[in-house]
Amino acid sequence: MKFFDSHIHFFPDKLAGKALPRLSGICKSPYFSDGTRGGTLQKMQDWQGEDEFAGAMVLHIATSAHQQKSVNDFAAQSQGDKLFCFGSVFPTAPDALQELERIKALGLHGVKFHPDYQEFFIEDPHALPLYAKAQELGLPVVFHTGRDPYSPWLIHGHPGAVARLAERFPKLTIIAAHMGGMEQPEEAAKYLAGRENVYFDTAFASHFLTPEQFAHLVRLHGADKILFATDCPWSTVPDELGLLRAAGLTEEEQENIAWKNAARLFNISI
Repeated sequence: MKFFDSHIHFFPDKLAGKALPRLSGICKSPYFSDGTRGGTLQKMQDWQGEDEFAGAMVLHIATSAHQQKSVNDFAAQSQGDKLFCFGSVFPTAPDALQELERIKALGLHGVKFHPDYQEFFIEDPHALPLYAKAQELGLPVVFHTGRDPYSPWLIHGHPGAVARLAERFPKLTIIAAHMGGMEQPEEAAKYLAGRENVYFDTAFASHFLTPEQFAHLVRLHGADKILFATDCPWSTVPDELGLLRAAGLTEEEQENIAWKNAARLFNISI
């Protein structure tokens, strides 16, 4: 099946060998690529075949204010070879608004927020001007939504909070990663299903959803608002495509999720 992976991660080559083992220790999760650009691209091609690999969106995260510029420079340099990138801003950085403008100017495709690793709640007042600016610039934002192994007992991006932001910023395209809430399918269904400006991605979903639960969320939200994703290096294309295939969806629905929705949303040729 042709696929576009809307949620992957990699690091500069000199950092990958240290970053992956450290993060794996925190998350208690194995990893399935070497964390470099080249190694990740090769995995994407190997898992399903080079002809089936339509591309991937790389989500970069600035985990401190001083990282913003280097993270976004790396994202811009990483584009090409079927790879597209989101940038990132650190929510309390004094120049975060200006960096959003630079993300747009660099030709990046959106903004990634990971509230656990960036240590903020997504409705914090200091973050609201960033969403307003992203809305003005036409930059989609993606949130890690639901639980995260980094802080499993403190949910920084609850589906209910995402819903309130979707109402507050109706022209902002929001991608609620992990099917609207990692390990929170009931909350995703209650608060987010059917919201016009919210997409779900399937990142890591095979690890916490049954095919029946996955299909239920797809039916509630609409197959045209779901983006195929793996969260590589933390999951694999075979695992996540396996969940998609097992969910009993029509061939057209599977194709929309696998790549067509991403092509439309990100306005890219696949």
